[in-house]
Amino acid sequence: MLAALLTLAWIQRPDARLHVFFPALHGDAALVQTPNGLYLLIDGGSDPDALVTALGRRMPFWQRDLALVILTSPGDAAQVAALERYRAHRALALPSSAPNATRDTWRRLLARDATPVRALRVGQRLEIDGVTIQTLDCDDAGALIRLDYGATSVVFAHNVTPAMLEHRFTRRASLLVYPWQYDPHTPLVESLHPTAIIFSDGHQSRHPPEQTYHERAVGGARLYHERVDGDIEWVSDGRRAHIIISERAGQ
Repeated sequence: MLAALLTLAWIQRPDARLHVFFPALHGDAALVQTPNGLYLLIDGGSDPDALVTALGRRMPFWQRDLALVILTSPGDAAQVAALERYRAHRALALPSSAPNATRDTWRRLLARDATPVRALRVGQRLEIDGVTIQTLDCDDAGALIRLDYGATSVVFAHNVTPAMLEHRFTRRASLLVYPWQYDPHTPLVESLHPTAIIFSDGHQSRHPPEQTYHERAVGGARLYHERVDGDIEWVSDGRRAHIIISERAGQ
């Protein structure tokens, strides 16, 4: 048993690279592992059990801390389940004061652990273990978050509002997380010119665009979706990045 635990610990040790893991579950969730083994959770999806299972699978068995949690959706019940098991050191959330039972529970769990909570605001920057997290835009309904590590970056636009899609940026993105329910031919996507796009299904719309994968490949970006590819992992050494999909999706 000791040998098995030591082997598992060796396998799960930090590898000096940035990992962003997108588990195949309902809604939107991303678990970030920094180069030295800190963990950040962005949203959580709508299936609490699935999220807790995914975190347990990806994080070392002894790890019970999250360096940062970010909540860009007030109704994200799954992150509440994560906070029941893991202690967050810092938290960011939409600047909304509207009554919401899920958000109230989220705040209560953070208060239990004396975790400081700050509202997301435009231009906000945090640096954790060499990784920069920046709020490009936000309001009480959505947020646009950028994560930079060296020359590589991820832009989380899975919970953007229509007005945010009109933004143009001069800095490109290595990876864009974008709602399947939105047309990707927007100023935002075109200006970011991502190398790859992961489509999310957390946002729902009555009239999603009827476009093939080929039609959605803005600028020739490689396209991924959890319903097609299963669990998705983006890995960066700060200079180059690549994507790994789950084995079951490739079978």
